[in-house]
Amino acid sequence: MTHHFFTEHETVWSALAIDVDSGETLFRETPERVLDTASIGKVFLLHRLLAEVDAGTRTLEERVTRQPFEWIDNSGLWYLLQADTLSLYDVAALVGAVSDNYATNTLCRVLGLPVVQEHTRSLGYTESALDDIVRWPIPTGAPQTLSHANASELVDFVSRVARADDLTPASSDTLQRWLGAGMDLSMVASAFGLDPLAHYFYDRGIWLWNKTGTISNVRADMGLVMNGERRIAYAVLANWRSGADARDGVLASMRGLGDEIRAALAR
Repeated sequence: MTHHFFTEHETVWSALAIDVDSGETLFRETPERVLDTASIGKVFLLHRLLAEVDAGTRTLEERVTRQPFEWIDNSGLWYLLQADTLSLYDVAALVGAVSDNYATNTLCRVLGLPVVQEHTRSLGYTESALDDIVRWPIPTGAPQTLSHANASELVDFVSRVARADDLTPASSDTLQRWLGAGMDLSMVASAFGLDPLAHYFYDRGIWLWNKTGTISNVRADMGLVMNGERRIAYAVLANWRSGADARDGVLASMRGLGDEIRAALAR
């Protein structure tokens, strides 16, 4: 199938989808190209937390209290809630479900951003990372991206989580459960027609978990789509010229790639 990748407004892509078990490539478009991925790098924060749980140095029952300097609204739910103290499990669940910025900043303080970055490198990822806590506006001297990545490394990450290569089976399940609560199905995942609030376990024969990233000139979506026979890992990243409005064209292209994954699952 020939894919239409929207290219107006200087839009560039990094995209890849593979069958986790057979290795078959469904589509690829400059998968080594490194792009701004907005919130997608939060997956490395969650992975590091679970690696520490597996190592016995931390428990998910540990309670943490958010600090005023970590406050940030927009993406998330915690900024609307009264509770100042949550378990690490609940903080991570907020990150997975609603890409919670406040929870991200609290978790970054608890774990240490340099620790998360070193953990990401230790997994073998040299082109992908969580670059900073969430700040807005971004101050002078701070990283200009929250995270960066390429599709190749993100698909490898998804595949390794699916196989529990780096985490215990229990922690791998936990990570997939957090991401399976993700409420943003506006991109690649829009093709599956799932309930955005409840799509973990089979719906219409499809089981999905994903993580997205969104800012004004970025759309990024990575995840795992399964049916009873196949598991397909995907990452689709798009960046375009700042100030331009490429959103509709990019989202249409992303949905088209989702349609291809859906067709492959139906074969």
